[in-house]
Amino acid sequence: MKSQNRRSIFKKMFAGILGITGASVAANAASTSEIEKNEKEVFNVEFDQDVPLFSGSTKFGGMVFVAGKGAHFEGDIKAHTDHVLKELEKELIKAGSSMDKVLKVNVYLSDLNDYKQMNEVYKGRFGANPPVRTTVATYGGVPGNSLVEMDCIAIAN
Repeated sequence: MKSQNRRSIFKKMFAGILGITGASVAANAASTSEIEKNEKEVFNVEFDQDVPLFSGSTKFGGMVFVAGKGAHFEGDIKAHTDHVLKELEKELIKAGSSMDKVLKVNVYLSDLNDYKQMNEVYKGRFGANPPVRTTVATYGGVPGNSLVEMDCIAIAN
């Protein structure tokens, strides 16, 4: 109870500083309490010796968080990029979302010289309004000898 009162006091204090109306603060507090009520759903849990290691995706508060997907087979950057994007799409669908609901993508390249070819396969895969994206080259390569790995955050349908 005390932490809720303290949280409410801080919200009111910051609202006053920022010039936000009391109604806006109340709406924000209501949405925060709604998120706290939600249960986390996990999909495609990976195990290491019968112990849960990580989930392929997690759904919480109307959002879907998809773990990094790689391509663990012989092939060039275009084949790996196509495979990774298809795996992201499968995971999004399982979690109740889709490619056009993606808000953020992180792309990890084994070699930054593959950037242009990766983009050739990537473009258009997220619809007319593509998500924001960060692309980096990893030091030491992508795990599992994939040439590319991607993760994303999306809105649940």
